[in-house]
Amino acid sequence: MISIYNTLTRKKEEFTPLHDREVLMYVCGVTPYDEVHLGHARVYVTFDVIRRFFEQSGYRTKYIQNFTDVDDKIINRAAERNISPHQLAETCIADYFIQIDKLNVKRADRYPRVTETIPQIIAFIKTIIERKKAYVIDGDVYFETRKFKGYGTLSRRNIDELKSGARVEIDDRKRDPLDFALWKASKPGDPPEVSWDSPWGKGRPGWHIECSVMSTDLLGPTLDVHGGGQDLIFPHHENEIAQSETATGKPFVRFWLHNGFVTLNREKMSKSLGNFFALRDIFQKYSPRVVRYFLLSQHYRNPLDFSDDKLLQSQRALEGIDEAYLRLAAIPHPPEMPARFASIDSNVLPDVISRFRSAMDDDFNTEKGLAVVHELKNEVLSTVYKRSPLLLHKAFVTMAILLEDYLGIAPPQKETVLPEALGLKEEREKARKDRDWKRADELRARIDALGYRLEDNPDGTSLIFRKGA
Repeated sequence: MISIYNTLTRKKEEFTPLHDREVLMYVCGVTPYDEVHLGHARVYVTFDVIRRFFEQSGYRTKYIQNFTDVDDKIINRAAERNISPHQLAETCIADYFIQIDKLNVKRADRYPRVTETIPQIIAFIKTIIERKKAYVIDGDVYFETRKFKGYGTLSRRNIDELKSGARVEIDDRKRDPLDFALWKASKPGDPPEVSWDSPWGKGRPGWHIECSVMSTDLLGPTLDVHGGGQDLIFPHHENEIAQSETATGKPFVRFWLHNGFVTLNREKMSKSLGNFFALRDIFQKYSPRVVRYFLLSQHYRNPLDFSDDKLLQSQRALEGIDEAYLRLAAIPHPPEMPARFASIDSNVLPDVISRFRSAMDDDFNTEKGLAVVHELKNEVLSTVYKRSPLLLHKAFVTMAILLEDYLGIAPPQKETVLPEALGLKEEREKARKDRDWKRADELRARIDALGYRLEDNPDGTSLIFRKGA
């Protein structure tokens, strides 16, 4: 049983999909006007692992993630750079895939864009107007929030206590400060490519309507899972509920999931505060595998504080797992076991798999799941030469399944050992058989000088690793 904390109800609930063994999943994508940063990475790594866990639990997923490729930020940044909004969006989308691919995030099934969904957005807005929940002023269309019963339920806000402010559009023409734009009339000087004909005149969609239309257009009126960062709960996701349920007449989302902020010195990391870190820059210092491990080291709903120390801790923790993995990989596969784990039943070590799945069943707790991986690592490193080859291969298979299939952490690459080091290893093994311990020690020192280390097996053979592996 998968238990999920639902932001809508503020409690954990047993997950059941709308359709048998299928999960309809939508996650808000980026507005492509700047580089991808660590906050983005946490969102998409989090929901990548959630998607993987659904799939490993026997569900089919339909996973959609959008690009908001028309927005005031894009228009303004493009003007600063003297390029078109389309050029800027395309450049940033291309960079998004380059950086996110390094984190081993699986591609969504579809990446709809606002600019490709204009007819559906216009039709959606017309339906809302027909249902008397929106009004037109000078080419702008506003949703009338007080006409939607239950507005504020997701964010636990009383509509009478809400005030316009951060991320709430201020316009004296609105009937209520909380009313939000479904369609925005074009302004003088707007580039032609960000303006479309509509029944209300030339303009472009408001921010919130886009996700409602793209998600329901591709997944249907009711989604199983809708995800994003905690900063989207209000007003974005609150507004999505209001406009979607008005247009379709059906519940919009069954499970709302929101990941915690990435913080710096416990302050939310954001572009507006100037304290964000681009993934491109982080990858100059730390491998994407380490960054992915770091992003999974805390439960997804908790804040994640960023620092060099935290990344170094993640690097050391991953190095320990890698050492166990590579030791297991260096052991010859028993003839009765296939070399690739993909063809093996996942219950090769049932207790380990069961404890890992139990952690993940509890609201996708990767922090506890990683603790199970470390327990397996410690067992491997302390008993690697005391177990049968068959059991060691099962441990290798289990670790590979947990790392790659569930957590999306690509296994470490086994480096090619220099022929000179291999030759010295063979010489040393002969010296050990001849009980020439002085010669064996000299050869070990030469191997060490080449950047390798040896692990001796009681049967007389040795395993060779590059230092730091």
